[in-house]
Parts: sequence; structure tokens; C-alpha cells
Amino acid sequence: MRFFSFFAILSAIPAFFFCSWIAMMFWGVIAPDLGVKDIDYPMAMLGTLGLWLIVAPLAATVRKGKGR
Repeated sequence: MRFFSFFAILSAIPAFFFCSWIAMMFWGVIAPDLGVKDIDYPMAMLGTLGLWLIVAPLAATVRKGKGR
């Protein structure tokens, strides 16, 4: 199980950058409709990191709860 978790962490790295890029692209599409300015890639990375820090513990809790 520990070996699998090592590769899970490695696979999360490119997924993080891809999710940040997608968030930046989607924000660029909806920002004019909302009347707010676009965000750049570092700000999209910050938002993605914050979202992942919230969702990851919740997902781990749900995963542990299903194993009972």
C-alpha cells in the first residue's frame, strides 16, 4: 500500500498544474460576464492549492469511512 501512495503523489503533481490551467481558462471565460478581472496562472495555482487543501482531507475521511 505504501508503494501505491508514492505513485499517487507523483500522479497528483501534473494533475495540479493541469487543474490550475483549466481554472485559469474557465475564469477567463466567465470573468467578463461577472464584471471581474481575469486571474493569472499563479493566482489560479493558489486557488487550486486552497481547494485541494480543503477537498483532500474530506476525501480521505470519506474513503476511511467506507472501509468500515
